[in-house]
Amino acid sequence: MASLDRADVYARITAEIVAAIEAGADEYVMPWHHNGSATARPVNVASGKAYRGVPLALWVAAQSAAYPTGLWGTYRQWQALGAQVRKGERSTTVVFWKQIGGDSDEDDSGSDDGAERRRFFARGYSVFNCAQVGGYEPEPIAAYSEEERVAHADAFYANLGINTVYGGNEAYYLPSADRVHVPSFSLFRDAASHYSVLFHEGLHATAAKHRLDRDLSGRFGSEAYAMEEIIALS
Repeated sequence: MASLDRADVYARITAEIVAAIEAGADEYVMPWHHNGSATARPVNVASGKAYRGVPLALWVAAQSAAYPTGLWGTYRQWQALGAQVRKGERSTTVVFWKQIGGDSDEDDSGSDDGAERRRFFARGYSVFNCAQVGGYEPEPIAAYSEEERVAHADAFYANLGINTVYGGNEAYYLPSADRVHVPSFSLFRDAASHYSVLFHEGLHATAAKHRLDRDLSGRFGSEAYAMEEIIALS
């Protein structure tokens, strides 16, 4: 856990991201299509808290190496848990920003007020994923039953407060009425298909002026329409 020069920290992270980009995206796999231990939300094994600041390097590393979890820790943190990083494993760099107070003759604007100002410094850490160590078993993740997943999805969508009409054989968002239309649940092959379509149209509804106020004037085939579809697919 060594303190590194800020420029060196970001140079290392940038190099790791560039290397991942140059290696290619390969076949895209959505992060929710596995056992629920999301790699897109890296968590520190010692604190149990999610990493903040620049977690992109951890996302890239987890995706490229197909790590099943987003659980990370330094060499010493794993060692303290009785685990051992395997020989030959390469670490990934993360940055921790720490705020300190100190007396200064000048603030950031150059004024001389003698007031204490906040300062930040970056510290680089080398961390290893849970899949890179031996002697540690993460706690099993209890999977929701089909009924529980449906109940959670229904509750989440209901809390969005989007006027939704079920019926017919088309799915769309009608901006003029601020209303989503989707076929009845029974017409879909399975629950996942239903919620995929429902939330897709619900994301279009976030463009309403009283929500995120996105431009929905684009027609099929236009750049604006394509951008809106990308947003709804994200």
